[in-house]
Amino acid sequence: MATAKVNARNTKKAAMKAERAKAEGLKAAWQEVCRKQKNLMTMMIVLLVTSVVLLVFSMTTLRPQNTTVVVGYGDVYGEIAGISGGYRSDSWVNMLAFPVLALIYGIIHNLLVLRVYRKYGEKMAILVAGMSILMVVGTFVAIIRLIGEW
Repeated sequence: MATAKVNARNTKKAAMKAERAKAEGLKAAWQEVCRKQKNLMTMMIVLLVTSVVLLVFSMTTLRPQNTTVVVGYGDVYGEIAGISGGYRSDSWVNMLAFPVLALIYGIIHNLLVLRVYRKYGEKMAILVAGMSILMVVGTFVAIIRLIGEW
């Protein structure tokens, strides 16, 4: 019984130590990127800035005063559901997905770029950052298409 408690305590300590090492690894990776990899740092900053712009833009396009807004478009959705495709209207709360996406792009994708850099190197990390920036641009296009139908 006592050994089970000791083992559980040791397991918790090991998990906490691994978590701390992972956080220190990301911090060390960021410091290395800042010192040595200026191109990657620039890409990460561009990703962060575009994500912040997307966040501000998507928050300003929320229409809480409207009961229904256009929340999506899709011909495929209409064919699958057995109805005609096109624009779908729903509550404005569904548009909160865009600010959430902006936060994910800005924070999670930058952390992902750091992990890719640590594991695969600069070129792959720049590729991941570039693809994330393209995803942000695609999200802008989707919002602009939906705004045009309001």
